[in-house]
Amino acid sequence: MISILIPTYNYNVFPLVENLQKQCEVAVVAYEIIVLDDASTDKRSLEENSKINLLKQCSFQILDKNIGRSKIRNQLAEKANYNWLLFLDADTFPSNSEFIVKYLDAFSNKTSVIFGGIAYPEKNSKNFTLRHKYGSERESLPLAERRKSPYKSFITMGFAIKKVVFEKIKFNENLAGYGYEDSVFGYELKKNNIALLHIDNPVIHLNLETNEVFIKKSELALQNLMNFYWSDVIDEETIKILKTYSKLKKWNLLFAISGFFKVFRKLMLKNLNSTKPSLFLFDLYRLGYLSCLKSKNA
Repeated sequence: MISILIPTYNYNVFPLVENLQKQCEVAVVAYEIIVLDDASTDKRSLEENSKINLLKQCSFQILDKNIGRSKIRNQLAEKANYNWLLFLDADTFPSNSEFIVKYLDAFSNKTSVIFGGIAYPEKNSKNFTLRHKYGSERESLPLAERRKSPYKSFITMGFAIKKVVFEKIKFNENLAGYGYEDSVFGYELKKNNIALLHIDNPVIHLNLETNEVFIKKSELALQNLMNFYWSDVIDEETIKILKTYSKLKKWNLLFAISGFFKVFRKLMLKNLNSTKPSLFLFDLYRLGYLSCLKSKNA
């Protein structure tokens, strides 16, 4: 009935698989847990993950070469034997002991895609303040708020989808780079009129990036986003920052924003790397960075 699919890279996913396997056994459901490693180089995580093969209905396989976030998820789906697919990122963990049961209860003929939400640990180190604050305030949204904008609040970190539906859209393997794959997948769901059900059953995002790494990854994601935008892969109405960018472009204000960014970038970075980062400044930083990208490619 359910295939749990987990891509991983240089991360010990055994505790997650062990927890899910126990939940599936308690639920008395036909299941399989497939973990696919994207050619990891960390021997310690590979050694730990090899123990997954000792668990009932679980398998761990290592790819010969790194193929990226989209291709590995599509390969996992191809290996799946059941009609429902549950995709989970390696650095997530169920927020409750009935995580699997809640998903099973939500499965129906009328439902095609289910998203349970994202949660973040209450405590965090001073080096992870920006990622924790962004995740807690922008990604970890209450169920009622997610339901207002079901496709925009969708995140691929943990979701279930019927296999027949996934085979129609899949993850776009032509999209290279890092970032905004969630938005593209959500956009495809909406474009194809595929119903998306939101439930209260979050996974906890555990492996947070340091402030410095998160800022760098955000810059890479924005580069990816603009490539999507210029290639007409995604609509500007789908993502708030793209919508703002489009308005600024229409009003001929991109030059002013990019100029502001170049002057105040160091000051903004000082705040974003502090123990009390401002998400307002982070939004300004990203918008300024985006404006500079466009000016380089104009």
